Amino acid sequence: MAITRLLIATTNAKKLNELRELLEDLPVELVGLKDLPHYQEVPEDGKTFWDNAAAKALGYAEQSGLLTLGEDSGLCCDLLEGAPGVYSARFSGSDKDDEANNRKVLQLLAGVPESERGASFKSAVAIAEPGKIIGVVEGEVQGRIAESVFGTGGFGYDPIFYYPPYGKTFGQISSEMKHRVSHRSRALKKAKELLRSYLSHLIV
Repeated sequence: MAITRLLIATTNAKKLNELRELLEDLPVELVGLKDLPHYQEVPEDGKTFWDNAAAKALGYAEQSGLLTLGEDSGLCCDLLEGAPGVYSARFSGSDKDDEANNRKVLQLLAGVPESERGASFKSAVAIAEPGKIIGVVEGEVQGRIAESVFGTGGFGYDPIFYYPPYGKTFGQISSEMKHRVSHRSRALKKAKELLRSYLSHLIV
């Protein structure tokens, strides 16, 4: 059976590595955007994670001719009416600075009691082939914003996202522990079923 190439539509090395770990049991060859000879960036200007994931999957599938996975995710804080939301990566500016983003969230919630620091990580994963969206799925995990940065693991908002069942932030736990419960792993479990169904119908 021929191995299908699956393009992971991201240039974020840490996210790409995490997605590779979560998809390692699929019969596909994973490639990232940086493996392409050239590409034009697909704008992430949708109003929802679903919109952005679908736009990335379809846009990069059209450019590459490959089966493509697009993912968009972010932190949603209850007290901030869902912010940073789709603006998570650029919350503190266009340079996508994780530390600056974390500082901004902590500053906005400074002095807020634990009971009002509720937050969730949300992820949308879209699968597309050139010209067609195969499906879009979502995942979510509930937690709260810690009062400071804890841990150096993970990436993005992981060091300030406290997950009560573990009693730690996502920045303090192993990738294996994170994969058991994270928003991205929950969305990808659903996406893998889409991919397995799609691959099983390919004529090879």
